[in-house]
Amino acid sequence: MTDIATRVHDHNWRIDPIVRSLLDTDFYKLLMLQTVFRRHRDVTVEFSLINRSTHVPLAALVAEEDIRAQLDHIRGLRLSRGESTWLRGNTFYGKRWMFGPAFMAWFDAFEMPEYRLDRVGDQYHLTFEGSWPEAMMWEIPALAVLMELRSRAVIHEMKKFELQVLYARAMTRLWEKIERLQKLPDLRISDFGTRRRHSFLWQDWAVQAMIEGLGDRFAGTSNCSIAMRRDLEAIGTNAHELPMVYAALADDDAGLLEAPYKVLENWHDDYDGNLRIILPDTYGTKGFLERAPDWLASWTGIRIDSGVPEEGAETAIAWWESRGQNPREKLVIFSDGLDVDRIEALYARFHKRVKLSFGWGTLLTNDFRGLAPDDALAPFSLVCKAVSANGRPTVKLSDNPAKALGPADQVARYKRVFDVGAQKVEPVLV
Repeated sequence: MTDIATRVHDHNWRIDPIVRSLLDTDFYKLLMLQTVFRRHRDVTVEFSLINRSTHVPLAALVAEEDIRAQLDHIRGLRLSRGESTWLRGNTFYGKRWMFGPAFMAWFDAFEMPEYRLDRVGDQYHLTFEGSWPEAMMWEIPALAVLMELRSRAVIHEMKKFELQVLYARAMTRLWEKIERLQKLPDLRISDFGTRRRHSFLWQDWAVQAMIEGLGDRFAGTSNCSIAMRRDLEAIGTNAHELPMVYAALADDDAGLLEAPYKVLENWHDDYDGNLRIILPDTYGTKGFLERAPDWLASWTGIRIDSGVPEEGAETAIAWWESRGQNPREKLVIFSDGLDVDRIEALYARFHKRVKLSFGWGTLLTNDFRGLAPDDALAPFSLVCKAVSANGRPTVKLSDNPAKALGPADQVARYKRVFDVGAQKVEPVLV
């Protein structure tokens, strides 16, 4: 096991790469990538980094040349032979050959497209534009780079024993959380923490702790590189990116209203089994389920990723019952800003009412709250989203209006088309 504090203190390389593999990304990104490669290679998409936590002045903390060095390093990465073999031949969700030969031939030769980085006040404006299957691959590594460079900027000022104490306290905190989770007998939990992790080394340590502490109750990790290295299940399905882009490409209001279901029609054709998980909140969960075609009720489950999670799960249960489905046979995945208190509460409320799973993200892989002077290592809300498709702006409404994205006039249009009424603002922690 890596001595993280010593590694952090002693390294003096010109560049210590944050991302060392194209597989240092989330599994859902590769599944979406294959669908986009098959169906939408001609779509041009722009992604943009958005710092929701404007109190964190990234440009004042992280040097521009350091960001460029990391991003340029990523542009030089290619799939290794072993990585390609793992994707081609491994079993994912019980299925062999998940990734087809045409896609793999393309991915074997893939290289990251160019980026644009500008400083605007105390923040950076970082964008990626190109064909959809190329530009979309920047999302996860870009977030990992900015998050870890911020961590490095803070810990660079610490001495060796300060670092030892810092990581000892963080390790103790995480292990105490795991000890609490050990008391939940039917728990199923996964690592979803790649995008906003403290560092790759820390995420890998957290995964090892979960393996030892929870055994079979730890279902796996969203991080493909760690899954491959640790012989774990790679976990993930799809994300808001797909309905956001499909909606932007719609020619009229009727097409806009149907866009989220078109996404899932295509997903239904591309994947089966436990990959058929509905993410309903892009334009409001309640309306999405009310308008959903009956065939969607037969899918494996649903992921709750915004709003009040208890309300989202109760809405899903009521919907399944109204469509003649047994909720006990359905999977509910909670994945929004989880920490151990919320996991315990959700487990207590929904255990044995549905099949439960938890995607534990930032507060698994980046909970350094209160451990550094001025709380300088506390996690913050950084996202990288598709902001346009073929020149048209994208929109995300979410069940939490604090997470809404897009131009004001388009947000208003989407709220009208999707009949989104009053919403309750929830704090966005991560």
